[in-house]
Amino acid sequence: MKSKKEHILYSNIKSLVELTKKQVVQNINTTMLLTYFQIGKFILEDEQKNKARASYASFTLKLISNKLTKDFGRGFSVDNLERFRKFYLNYRTRISATASRKSSAQKNTPKSASLSRKSELLFSLSWSHYTTLLKIENEEERNFYEIEATENNWSVRELQRQYSSSLYERLILSKNKQKVKQLSKKGQIIQKPTDALKDHLVLEFLDLQERPHYTERDLEKAIIDKLEHFMLEMGKGFLFAGRQKRFSFEGDHFYVDLVFYNRLLNCFVLLDLKIGKLTHQDIGQMQMYVNYYDRFVKTNNENPTIGIILCKEENKTVVEITLPKNNHQIFAKEYKLYLPSKDQLKKQIETL
Repeated sequence: MKSKKEHILYSNIKSLVELTKKQVVQNINTTMLLTYFQIGKFILEDEQKNKARASYASFTLKLISNKLTKDFGRGFSVDNLERFRKFYLNYRTRISATASRKSSAQKNTPKSASLSRKSELLFSLSWSHYTTLLKIENEEERNFYEIEATENNWSVRELQRQYSSSLYERLILSKNKQKVKQLSKKGQIIQKPTDALKDHLVLEFLDLQERPHYTERDLEKAIIDKLEHFMLEMGKGFLFAGRQKRFSFEGDHFYVDLVFYNRLLNCFVLLDLKIGKLTHQDIGQMQMYVNYYDRFVKTNNENPTIGIILCKEENKTVVEITLPKNNHQIFAKEYKLYLPSKDQLKKQIETL
């Protein structure tokens, strides 16, 4: 009994210490971001007052950088000071808008405390995340990646990977104008099957591009080995349910390559992997898989099953002719084993 009480006491203390450490890290991050934001404000205001703007960066910032580095050590290079300036420049309207909305509620609150709380609410990522975001010139695209990184708890590396794989452009290509507008304000919202689909999937992390020949089983194994990466590429709400899921009737056995469950859509998602060009037989096979899950696996409280044929070469004509016009369950999506060219995707967007 004594050991049980000691265990409970230890667990309570451990939880408190872990929570405190987490809050300390969050407070340090908030203070850093607020400091960098204010430094950027000082630099921009001083630059605007300076008449010789052309020489500002080469002379004034270099001088300030040398003095700050001497007093405080690393972290105040000219490049970093430029980043602080850009950080303020890109996010000052957000601060101003929030301040004007909350001014009446904060009349008796000290200015520094008020700004600190606003910083905590508005800057939920680390400085390393914002350093990556500041490289994105398009404001709507930058807002999208900030929302997604926050909601999905992306690491800096994952944020860089999603940007390099042109997630924003690929989602634009798969959505209508109204949905595109939502991306920069709310991020990716998953309410129906088509919301979870991208124009194509990028699987460069599988490292299969270096191999001249690979089979569908090789592709499946590579996905399983990098399942966490694959699910991040798939999108929000996906849970892994199994591979090579077998079902049988009349003595015949059939296998679904990969089975997922999407908790946002409340339905099963079946994946069939094809390394060649899509055929109508592939679509017919997926139709059977979907029908089976709808009739024998899903419950009455769950939504209809989604089937995705992941193929190396999509045939849109075959898809349109084979499936009914009101199809909302079966989709064919190409996968690419290399990072796409942003310029090419942007040209596609401009064409649309």
